[in-house]
Amino acid sequence: MKKLFILAALTIATTYTAFAQGVDLRRKIEVTGTAEQEVTPDIINVTISLQEYSKVTIGQLEKQLEDAVRDAGIPKEDFTVNNLSAYNYSYQKKKNPEFMASKQYGIRFHDLNKFNQILSKIDAKGIQSTNIDSYDYSKADQLKNDLKLKALLAAKAKATFLLGGLNESLGPVLNITENDISNYPQPRAVMFKTMAADMVQPSDIDFKKIKLSFQINAVFQIGK
Repeated sequence: MKKLFILAALTIATTYTAFAQGVDLRRKIEVTGTAEQEVTPDIINVTISLQEYSKVTIGQLEKQLEDAVRDAGIPKEDFTVNNLSAYNYSYQKKKNPEFMASKQYGIRFHDLNKFNQILSKIDAKGIQSTNIDSYDYSKADQLKNDLKLKALLAAKAKATFLLGGLNESLGPVLNITENDISNYPQPRAVMFKTMAADMVQPSDIDFKKIKLSFQINAVFQIGK
């Protein structure tokens, strides 16, 4: 019986020691740092929808667009066909003489002035709609890394300040978690078919800012 009691006591002591070793007893402080910056997008992805009408075919409209894109110096890889309703065009036309084919194109702009330049060379009646699909910034990755570092340093400065008020020193960092809270402008329509050619303008699309923002949650040890 005495042996069983000693064995049970040793088992409890061993379990308690293992449990204590698994608990982090270091004093810690957890803080959040934030860094943000607004930039003007230099990449804008636009969709242009063309639809033929009684006097102009989709082929003619497409040729106008292709020529305008080439003259504007848009690279081939930045000009794509996104969608079309002109599949099996001859059959559709025979089946329904009033069938009006349409095509949708995607263009990536790096120079917003070329938007007006391209649309001014297309028959306005054939432009069904144009929409901004997305905005981007060519140096976003580099800027994001800079903001992450600034947010981390802001977190460290906050922890140092708070501990200084308690006459405590800041120890090594124990954990870092990042959170991207950037805000990109929402896609929107730019113009519609009913607008006259001399009225086609991108209005304020070059003033829509991208807000790149990062939060860093950092845990520091208190004391060395």
